[in-house]
Amino acid sequence: MPTISVKLTQVNDATTAAQIRNHAIDIDRPEAKGGRDKGAMGGELLLASLGGCFNSNLLAAVRARDLDIDDIAIEVSGELAEAPARFAAIDMVVTSAFADRAEFEKLVKISERACIVANTLKGSVALTVSVG
Repeated sequence: MPTISVKLTQVNDATTAAQIRNHAIDIDRPEAKGGRDKGAMGGELLLASLGGCFNSNLLAAVRARDLDIDDIAIEVSGELAEAPARFAAIDMVVTSAFADRAEFEKLVKISERACIVANTLKGSVALTVSVG
């Protein structure tokens, strides 16, 4: 079975460095939360991972159909639960000025089904994906 791996190392008392293939990402907290603000927090990266994974699949679907869509925007927001610390709900809104809304909605559904991160989160958090 295929696997995906990342390596993480401590940088200082608040920052972690993630090595992902040839890419490095610093993970930290804002100063107001005791960090050094050298990078995004893990929860923010989880939301970015969801949006990035989804859009990667969406762009692949667009290319496969030879469509001309170049203005996709995605906003992902997470509602936090009180305890334990986690996302209670995540909302992702996908927008584009693409004229054929029905086709765009179909592409969004295809992308949602293909997204590893979305599939992992479903069942653990109330995840909604919509076209704005």
